[in-house]
Amino acid sequence: MIGLKAIIFDCDGVLFESHPANLAYYNRIFSEFDYPLIENPDSIEAHICHTASSPVVLSSIMHDADVEAAMTYAQTIDYREFVPLMTESIGLKAALARLTDSFPLAVATNRGSSMQDVLEYFELSQFFEIVVTSRDVENPKPAPDMLLLAASRLGRSPGECLFIGDSELDQRAAIEAGMPFVGFGKRIEQGARVNTHTELANKVLG
Repeated sequence: MIGLKAIIFDCDGVLFESHPANLAYYNRIFSEFDYPLIENPDSIEAHICHTASSPVVLSSIMHDADVEAAMTYAQTIDYREFVPLMTESIGLKAALARLTDSFPLAVATNRGSSMQDVLEYFELSQFFEIVVTSRDVENPKPAPDMLLLAASRLGRSPGECLFIGDSELDQRAAIEAGMPFVGFGKRIEQGARVNTHTELANKVLG
Protein backbone atom coordinates (compact mmCIF):
# COMPACT_ATOMS: atom_id res chain seq x y z
CA MET A 1 0.00 0.00 0.00
CA ILE A 2 1.52 3.28 -1.17
CA GLY A 3 2.37 5.74 1.61
CA LEU A 4 1.63 3.31 4.43
CA LYS A 5 4.01 3.71 7.39
CA ALA A 6 2.24 2.11 10.36
CA ILE A 7 -0.61 -0.28 11.18
CA ILE A 8 -3.05 0.04 14.08
CA PHE A 9 -5.23 -2.86 15.23
CA ASP A 10 -8.47 -3.01 17.16
CA CYS A 11 -8.46 -5.77 19.77
CA ASP A 12 -11.80 -7.55 20.14
CA GLY A 13 -12.94 -9.25 16.98
CA VAL A 14 -9.62 -8.60 15.25
CA LEU A 15 -6.78 -9.90 17.39
CA PHE A 16 -9.10 -12.20 19.32
CA GLU A 17 -12.51 -13.80 19.39
CA SER A 18 -13.57 -12.47 22.77
CA HIS A 19 -17.37 -12.64 22.83
CA PRO A 20 -17.51 -15.35 25.53
CA ALA A 21 -15.05 -13.49 27.75
CA ASN A 22 -16.78 -10.13 27.39
CA LEU A 23 -20.24 -11.55 28.03
CA ALA A 24 -19.01 -13.44 31.09
CA TYR A 25 -17.43 -10.26 32.42
CA TYR A 26 -20.48 -8.07 31.94
CA ASN A 27 -22.86 -10.77 33.10
CA ARG A 28 -20.93 -10.85 36.36
CA ILE A 29 -21.80 -7.17 36.79
CA PHE A 30 -25.41 -7.57 35.69
CA SER A 31 -25.88 -10.47 38.09
CA GLU A 32 -24.51 -8.42 40.98
CA PHE A 33 -27.15 -5.76 40.31
CA ASP A 34 -29.99 -8.21 39.61
CA TYR A 35 -30.21 -7.52 35.89
CA PRO A 36 -31.07 -10.34 33.48
CA LEU A 37 -28.04 -12.03 31.96
CA ILE A 38 -27.26 -11.55 28.28
CA GLU A 39 -27.42 -15.06 26.85
CA ASN A 40 -27.95 -14.46 23.13
CA PRO A 41 -24.52 -13.72 21.60
CA ASP A 42 -26.19 -12.24 18.51
CA SER A 43 -28.32 -9.71 20.40
CA ILE A 44 -27.88 -5.95 20.22
CA GLU A 45 -26.89 -5.95 23.88
CA ALA A 46 -24.17 -8.54 23.25
CA HIS A 47 -22.83 -6.47 20.35
CA ILE A 48 -22.61 -3.42 22.62
CA CYS A 49 -20.72 -5.48 25.22
CA HIS A 50 -18.27 -6.54 22.55
CA THR A 51 -17.54 -3.19 20.92
CA ALA A 52 -18.14 -0.30 23.33
CA SER A 53 -16.21 0.94 26.36
CA SER A 54 -17.44 -0.08 29.81
CA PRO A 55 -19.11 3.26 30.64
CA VAL A 56 -21.03 3.10 27.36
CA VAL A 57 -21.96 -0.55 27.87
CA LEU A 58 -23.28 -0.03 31.37
CA SER A 59 -25.09 3.21 30.61
CA SER A 60 -26.72 1.59 27.56
CA ILE A 61 -28.03 -1.47 29.40
CA MET A 62 -28.50 -0.40 33.02
CA HIS A 63 -30.63 2.27 34.67
CA ASP A 64 -28.85 5.59 35.13
CA ALA A 65 -29.11 5.28 38.91
CA ASP A 66 -27.10 2.04 38.86
CA VAL A 67 -24.29 2.97 36.49
CA GLU A 68 -21.93 4.67 38.95
CA ALA A 69 -22.16 1.80 41.44
CA ALA A 70 -21.74 -0.71 38.64
CA MET A 71 -18.59 1.06 37.43
CA THR A 72 -17.20 0.96 40.96
CA TYR A 73 -17.99 -2.75 41.23
CA ALA A 74 -16.44 -3.40 37.81
CA GLN A 75 -13.13 -2.05 39.08
CA THR A 76 -13.04 -4.81 41.71
CA ILE A 77 -13.22 -7.55 39.06
CA ASP A 78 -9.94 -8.98 37.83
CA TYR A 79 -10.45 -9.42 34.09
CA ARG A 80 -7.58 -11.91 33.96
CA GLU A 81 -10.13 -14.45 35.17
CA PHE A 82 -11.89 -14.17 31.80
CA VAL A 83 -8.88 -14.01 29.48
CA PRO A 84 -8.69 -17.83 29.07
CA LEU A 85 -12.14 -17.61 27.45
CA MET A 86 -10.62 -15.59 24.61
CA THR A 87 -9.26 -17.22 21.44
CA GLU A 88 -6.37 -15.83 19.42
CA SER A 89 -7.28 -15.22 15.78
CA ILE A 90 -5.98 -17.85 13.35
CA GLY A 91 -2.64 -16.94 11.81
CA LEU A 92 -2.23 -13.87 14.00
CA LYS A 93 1.31 -14.36 15.31
CA ALA A 94 2.73 -15.33 11.93
CA ALA A 95 1.13 -12.28 10.29
CA LEU A 96 2.32 -9.91 13.01
CA ALA A 97 5.84 -11.29 12.69
CA ARG A 98 5.78 -10.55 8.95
CA LEU A 99 4.31 -7.09 9.37
CA THR A 100 6.72 -5.96 12.09
CA ASP A 101 9.59 -6.40 9.65
CA SER A 102 8.18 -3.50 7.63
CA PHE A 103 5.94 -1.41 9.92
CA PRO A 104 5.57 -0.30 13.53
CA LEU A 105 2.35 -1.74 14.96
CA ALA A 106 -0.08 -0.39 17.54
CA VAL A 107 -3.33 -1.32 19.26
CA ALA A 108 -6.24 1.10 19.70
CA THR A 109 -9.07 -0.44 21.70
CA ASN A 110 -12.10 0.47 23.75
CA ARG A 111 -10.78 -1.95 26.35
CA GLY A 112 -9.34 -0.36 29.46
CA SER A 113 -6.79 -1.74 31.92
CA SER A 114 -7.23 -5.34 30.76
CA MET A 115 -5.41 -4.80 27.45
CA GLN A 116 -1.88 -5.29 28.76
CA ASP A 117 -2.91 -8.45 30.62
CA VAL A 118 -4.42 -9.85 27.43
CA LEU A 119 -1.30 -9.15 25.37
CA GLU A 120 0.93 -10.71 28.02
CA TYR A 121 -1.26 -13.81 28.36
CA PHE A 122 -1.10 -14.47 24.62
CA GLU A 123 2.58 -13.43 24.38
CA LEU A 124 1.91 -10.64 21.89
CA SER A 125 3.38 -7.62 23.68
CA GLN A 126 6.59 -7.70 21.66
CA PHE A 127 4.74 -6.99 18.42
CA PHE A 128 3.18 -3.68 19.43
CA GLU A 129 5.14 -0.48 19.97
CA ILE A 130 2.10 1.49 21.13
CA VAL A 131 -1.06 0.50 23.00
CA VAL A 132 -3.87 3.04 23.36
CA THR A 133 -6.97 2.19 25.40
CA SER A 134 -10.14 3.96 26.47
CA ARG A 135 -8.29 5.10 29.58
CA ASP A 136 -5.90 7.18 27.49
CA VAL A 137 -8.50 9.42 25.85
CA GLU A 138 -11.51 11.47 26.81
CA ASN A 139 -13.73 9.98 24.13
CA PRO A 140 -13.57 6.28 23.10
CA LYS A 141 -14.43 5.01 19.64
CA PRO A 142 -16.39 5.93 17.54
CA ALA A 143 -14.65 9.20 18.36
CA PRO A 144 -11.29 9.46 16.54
CA ASP A 145 -9.32 10.38 19.69
CA MET A 146 -7.49 7.10 20.25
CA LEU A 147 -6.57 6.69 16.59
CA LEU A 148 -5.15 10.20 16.50
CA LEU A 149 -3.25 9.55 19.72
CA ALA A 150 -1.88 6.24 18.43
CA ALA A 151 -0.72 7.89 15.20
CA SER A 152 0.93 10.70 17.17
CA ARG A 153 2.75 8.27 19.46
CA LEU A 154 3.92 6.33 16.42
CA GLY A 155 5.28 9.55 14.95
CA ARG A 156 3.05 9.25 11.88
CA SER A 157 0.23 11.29 10.40
CA PRO A 158 -3.24 9.67 10.42
CA GLY A 159 -3.10 9.30 6.65
CA GLU A 160 0.10 7.26 6.93
CA CYS A 161 -1.52 4.71 9.26
CA LEU A 162 -3.88 1.86 8.46
CA PHE A 163 -6.52 0.90 11.01
CA ILE A 164 -7.84 -2.66 11.14
CA GLY A 165 -11.24 -3.00 12.83
CA ASP A 166 -14.31 -5.20 12.82
CA SER A 167 -17.19 -2.91 13.78
CA GLU A 168 -19.04 0.18 12.67
CA LEU A 169 -17.49 2.00 15.64
CA ASP A 170 -14.04 1.27 14.24
CA GLN A 171 -14.99 2.39 10.74
CA ARG A 172 -16.55 5.62 11.98
CA ALA A 173 -13.50 6.39 14.10
CA ALA A 174 -11.20 5.87 11.12
CA ILE A 175 -13.30 8.13 8.91
CA GLU A 176 -13.30 10.86 11.56
CA ALA A 177 -9.55 10.51 12.02
CA GLY A 178 -8.85 10.66 8.28
CA MET A 179 -7.19 7.25 8.51
CA PRO A 180 -7.37 4.46 5.90
CA PHE A 181 -9.44 1.52 7.14
CA VAL A 182 -9.66 -2.19 6.40
CA GLY A 183 -12.55 -4.17 7.83
CA PHE A 184 -11.75 -7.51 9.44
CA GLY A 185 -14.38 -10.21 9.09
CA LYS A 186 -17.95 -10.09 7.85
CA ARG A 187 -19.45 -7.25 9.87
CA ILE A 188 -17.99 -4.54 7.65
CA GLU A 189 -20.02 -4.50 4.46
CA GLN A 190 -18.52 -1.51 2.64
CA GLY A 191 -14.96 -0.67 1.71
CA ALA A 192 -11.80 -2.77 1.85
CA ARG A 193 -12.12 -5.96 3.88
CA VAL A 194 -10.12 -9.08 4.77
CA ASN A 195 -11.18 -12.30 6.47
CA THR A 196 -7.88 -13.51 7.92
CA HIS A 197 -4.60 -12.10 9.16
CA THR A 198 -2.75 -14.00 6.46
CA GLU A 199 -4.88 -12.20 3.87
CA LEU A 200 -4.18 -8.90 5.59
CA ALA A 201 -0.40 -9.43 5.59
CA ASN A 202 -0.45 -10.46 1.93
CA LYS A 203 -2.55 -7.42 1.04
CA VAL A 204 -0.34 -4.97 2.89
CA LEU A 205 3.03 -6.44 1.92
CA GLY A 206 2.04 -7.10 -1.69
